[in-house]
Amino acid sequence: MNDRDAGLVPPDSALPPGAFEPPLEPLYAPPNPEPEESIQHSLFGEILDWMLAPLLLLWPMSIAITYLVAKSIANQPFDHALEDRVTVLAQQVREVDGAIATRLPGSARDILRADDVDSVYFQILDARGRHVDGDRELPRPREDEADKDGAVHFRGDAVHGTPVRVAYLYLNLDPFHQADAAANDGEPAARKALVQVAETLDKRALLANEIIKGVILPQFIILPVILALVWFALSRGLSPLAELQERIRARSSDDLSPIDSRQVPEEISPLVGSLNDMLGRLAQTIDMQKRFIADAAHQMKTPLAGMRMQSELALRQVDPGEIHRSLEQLAKSSESATRLVNQLLALARAENQPHAGLAFEEIELGALAVSVVQDWVQASFAHDIDLGYEPHDEAVVIAGNAMMLRELLSNLIDNALRYTPAGGSVTVRVRGGGSSGEHALLEVEDTGPGIAPAERAHVFERFYRILGNSASGSGLGLAIVREIAGQHNAEVDIFNNPRSLSKKFPGSLFRLTFPPPASDPIDAA
Repeated sequence: MNDRDAGLVPPDSALPPGAFEPPLEPLYAPPNPEPEESIQHSLFGEILDWMLAPLLLLWPMSIAITYLVAKSIANQPFDHALEDRVTVLAQQVREVDGAIATRLPGSARDILRADDVDSVYFQILDARGRHVDGDRELPRPREDEADKDGAVHFRGDAVHGTPVRVAYLYLNLDPFHQADAAANDGEPAARKALVQVAETLDKRALLANEIIKGVILPQFIILPVILALVWFALSRGLSPLAELQERIRARSSDDLSPIDSRQVPEEISPLVGSLNDMLGRLAQTIDMQKRFIADAAHQMKTPLAGMRMQSELALRQVDPGEIHRSLEQLAKSSESATRLVNQLLALARAENQPHAGLAFEEIELGALAVSVVQDWVQASFAHDIDLGYEPHDEAVVIAGNAMMLRELLSNLIDNALRYTPAGGSVTVRVRGGGSSGEHALLEVEDTGPGIAPAERAHVFERFYRILGNSASGSGLGLAIVREIAGQHNAEVDIFNNPRSLSKKFPGSLFRLTFPPPASDPIDAA
């Protein structure tokens, strides 16, 4: 049954005019091939390939070169013998009464042609090229090979389609006439007879084959031995990697101690060093997380214990006034716990968003500061504190993440409101930046008790509280400020308030210095 019979596709008559039946999707779509970059390669296989590929490529080349060398070696002794035959035959040629005669008896001819393997041919021609003795079918030298200097020369040729090696020379029939012609350039050249001896190449091929067998056959035995030795050498050379793997695998899950680089080869030492650096950073991160969890659990005990005590106290009370006061204390403890949890979440979010995870954009810092100050106006009224913002003449633009910067400024304002006594003031200002490429400054100024210079390096630590200070807080606000400032490459400095005239309340000035933005919007990298 197809889709139309099953009622999934309406019949042609049910389709509206101008409509067409959509094509059916294929039942099977082949999976996309895995990209080559994600395929895991074997180091052992890579080294083996790079070693064996040239070896297997050079082996046929070695056979070809050996064959050529063997042929050259096999030709040398037989060419010497052939040269001797031509020389002996030339000694039997004489000119008598203007005609060439040979003194070659029948036994000498038999000795000349005596060969158990090859066929031997010889030929004697006079100065006019007429046949005198020997085999007529033996070809003559070509014009470019007709060197008449009286020395023995060699060439390759064929007799009845069979390749032969030919030794030949031109014999001077009148040596005295040759001397006179050399002295007088106008004299005609001396008359020279051609003497040739040729033989087939069977003995040469047999000797070349024997040489090749003696060289190539041992290679068939040596090559597997070489492969086995290469395999063993690679396995032995890479064994430290396997030992390092076993040592790492044998470690417990909480063992982040450095790996001893003295027990690994020199080539692996940089890798082990990088791994030790990573283990050190991981151990530091885990320790920080453990301390953070321990400190958070310790800090959470106080508001939770207060909430439990106030709830139990409210249950035992019968006076409506006392119950109301217990509920107020319960609400304050709940507010403190809520704030602590929110700041823990904010700090965790800031720490778990490294530079690569923050999308930076151009932000007008003044507009952002005004928006945050407006959010804290009602809180400032509750604390009876004058919260204000000093505007800047020019727009101050930085590269950053708006959400994280709002969190940063909110914690600075909240910290200032908590530590400034009633009737004081908190001022937020933005300056610098603009088109001049200066550093942008964000300042939060208060008229509180101030921070001693010895304490300024510690107030950014988690859950750190200055001794003798009764202001409520969790000790996480400035830690969040430091984390977000670091992500924006901003520097945080603490000074006394230069506008404060009270010795008891010198005030504090928190100044954040942002680098000038790039010409184009950037992403954190």
